Amino acid sequence: MSGSNTTDFTNPSTFILLGIPGLETAHLWIVFPFCTMYLTAILGNFTILFTVKTEPSLHGPMYYFLCMLAVSDLVISTSIVPKMLAIFWFNSKEIDFSACLTQLYFIHCFAVMESGIFVAMAFDRYVAICDPLRHSTILTNSVVANIVLAMMLRSGLLALPFPFLVRQWPYCRTNIIPQPYCAHMAVVKLACADTSVSSYYGLFVVFCVMGLDAIFIALSYTQILRAIFSLPTKDARIKTFGTCISHLCAILAFYIPSLFFSLMYRFGQNVPLHFHVLIANVYLLMPPMLNPIIYGVRTKQIRDRLLRLFTHKGT
Repeated sequence: MSGSNTTDFTNPSTFILLGIPGLETAHLWIVFPFCTMYLTAILGNFTILFTVKTEPSLHGPMYYFLCMLAVSDLVISTSIVPKMLAIFWFNSKEIDFSACLTQLYFIHCFAVMESGIFVAMAFDRYVAICDPLRHSTILTNSVVANIVLAMMLRSGLLALPFPFLVRQWPYCRTNIIPQPYCAHMAVVKLACADTSVSSYYGLFVVFCVMGLDAIFIALSYTQILRAIFSLPTKDARIKTFGTCISHLCAILAFYIPSLFFSLMYRFGQNVPLHFHVLIANVYLLMPPMLNPIIYGVRTKQIRDRLLRLFTHKGT
């Protein structure tokens, strides 16, 4: 293990990830719920991808966006959990500086992408409910491809400054990161320089991505609810609103932990460090685990395809 924890250095070759400080004796037990969440995310999201690929009736805009969400969930969880398991099981706490920056980039890039996917899904629901006769002409394959490309470019470009900002700072205090993965502000806090540029850019991304995306989603659902309440019968309103339940549940599973974590990070100075770290891990790993469950249970087409698949296997 590196012996440069407190000596002066301006460009550390490695960082030390502590896992969950204060709960080191419980690492062997803590790993099991996180491992369960990861395996559920892997199995669930690959099942979603396989189901959409093999079922022609699911080859539509909503399910293309769902596949993109599944890929994003797989990348985020795989960026974090393998190294976390190495820390908890094998005490492998060192991470190369470049590997740390790569992990940091992928986490922030695909978190931004996931937020954009929810906006695209909200737009799909808006068109499907408010202008159903033109849904297929508005959301053509080329339009969907352009939306996907725009989301990828936005997330990739917005996350790109994070590793470059982190690389430019001198590190002369410590190379110990008190959590099991590299996040932008966790690394920036180790620098011995004025890092306000990194802090301001991080806030800019939060407000311009999460804030604007949440506004667009809220506007879409305002119009959707107006259209639903204008339907003539209660059954029609319930049936139409039912097509949005999966999307709304996935949005809540993504934004509520994010909001809670952001508030706790800024105002929870009296909260124990190990609780901060646990919440940070749950915040990143909960959506990848819940999204395939939500869509698998709530979406009739996916549920029916899976039932047919298992029924045929069992006969």
